[in-house]
Amino acid sequence: MKLPCQEVVWEILPAIRSALALELINLDVSQLDSAKLLGIAPSAVSQYRSKKRGYRVVFDDEIMVATRKLAKDMKEGRVLDPAPRICEICRMIRGGTGACSPDNDNKTCFETDGEIQNG
Repeated sequence: MKLPCQEVVWEILPAIRSALALELINLDVSQLDSAKLLGIAPSAVSQYRSKKRGYRVVFDDEIMVATRKLAKDMKEGRVLDPAPRICEICRMIRGGTGACSPDNDNKTCFETDGEIQNG
């Protein structure tokens, strides 16, 4: 049995970190500085860039806007601890019909690479 929280830990959080890392790179933040801002290893940022990690979940526009705003605020030094904002993005994802959604009845489904995956 796969619990909804497993989807968050194994799929959603890595996808959020991946999206943030890619947004930071798009804002001309170096791979090393992106890693420092996110509290992860530079090799993780490299794996996010090459789609070896954190690539299976596809976010909707609302989530991407929140991710871009967080990345911009991190770059500009307006966010010292991104954890609360990352948690807010995760709550936005879980609030819909998807992994860890309150109305999901433990049938974990979320969009990945254009397909619906069922747990």
